[in-house]
Amino acid sequence: MSRGRLSCVTSHGTLTLAFALSCQAAPPAHSAAASAANVQAPAMNSPASPPLISHTFEEDVAFLSQHGPLKVLSGPTGGRIAVSGQYQARVMTSAVEAGSRSLGFINRAFIEAGKTGTQFDNYGGEDRFWLGPEGGQFGLYFPAGKPFIFDNWQTPPALQEGPWQALRETPSSISYGHSLTVSNYAQQPFQVSIERTVTLLSPEQASARLGVPLPPSVSWVGYETENKLRNAGNNAWTEARGLLSVWILGMFAPVAGTQVLIPFETGAAGEVVNDRYFGKVPAERLLVNASKGFLAFRADGQYRSKIGLGPARAKGVLGSYSEPAQLLTLVLYNKQPGATRFVNSMWEQQSAPYVGDEINSYNDGPPAPGKPPLGGFYEIESSSPAAALAPGESITHVHQTYHLSGPRAELDTLARHVLGLSLEDLPKE
Repeated sequence: MSRGRLSCVTSHGTLTLAFALSCQAAPPAHSAAASAANVQAPAMNSPASPPLISHTFEEDVAFLSQHGPLKVLSGPTGGRIAVSGQYQARVMTSAVEAGSRSLGFINRAFIEAGKTGTQFDNYGGEDRFWLGPEGGQFGLYFPAGKPFIFDNWQTPPALQEGPWQALRETPSSISYGHSLTVSNYAQQPFQVSIERTVTLLSPEQASARLGVPLPPSVSWVGYETENKLRNAGNNAWTEARGLLSVWILGMFAPVAGTQVLIPFETGAAGEVVNDRYFGKVPAERLLVNASKGFLAFRADGQYRSKIGLGPARAKGVLGSYSEPAQLLTLVLYNKQPGATRFVNSMWEQQSAPYVGDEINSYNDGPPAPGKPPLGGFYEIESSSPAAALAPGESITHVHQTYHLSGPRAELDTLARHVLGLSLEDLPKE
């Protein structure tokens, strides 16, 4: 098995190479989500917006290294990732080869400002550890008794402040540990112990997990995070007082034409997609292809919207694709057969707090007229089942991310094999 290389980056230099990629502006109005069955996919056109400046991996590593220690894992085929213990063991960014585009979202303005204790200490990072649920009577992100509105939304400080301790390192992985206490909307406290291992995947590991060889014409990077959540308190976690889940969120910098792609089980009962988190998603931003069993969600960082699929519909894999960038992203996680109880993160008093989503995608944008966006990124997310744990018990959630760049025909073959859909079926820009 090929193994990567681990190095600690302390460079304070900054490179000057950068390039601009166009992103898309948000439509002005809400409308119903589109459904399509054996019909021509609609175009996802919108007016041009200011260019989005992208950075190389080396530029982002140099920037991050000015603000704290950073670990870089490099693989034999050129793929590399940057991991920060300072920022809660996040995978901050990645690249398919040296000198290529940095693929994670890095919130440079927030990091440079040196802020902490905000509603959301948004450092960025393309794989971060959070706990669910977000909203509802058992939510962690709203003070008890307060309405579920944006002005009251608050990331628990324990999830966003302070470094995590490095436990072990190998040439291709690094493990972190952390203990914390959080309380939910019902004022139920939880003592939590977390162990999180980040591993850069070898070609053999990536091919085995994806179930298909990676062609030599495709440049790629792949990594996984193994996230172990343990009840470190003296009392059992029960549905009556609220449960937690492992919630992994990947923040990516949008490039031109990016669409999040999610295959779904066509024979399952119930709604295909929950698109009501922040208002109904406009039809021009969400295509649901009922006959071919996938949906396409516009990811341009310009219009605040969120979608989710429950365990009956989710297939354990999702991703995104940009035609102009020739970039396919694949996300896999350890879907647990038979698991049906997932925490509900809707911002409301809930009639069914354990009928939540297993996977989500978020597109950033202004949360209200006149308010700035949170950074202009998009997210691909997965969650573990609700964790009803006795003292000392634990659950483990594994989340894998792959970025692949190369000829469209090769990316189409990979999309067909892993996602079960063809790039030819996607909405046209």
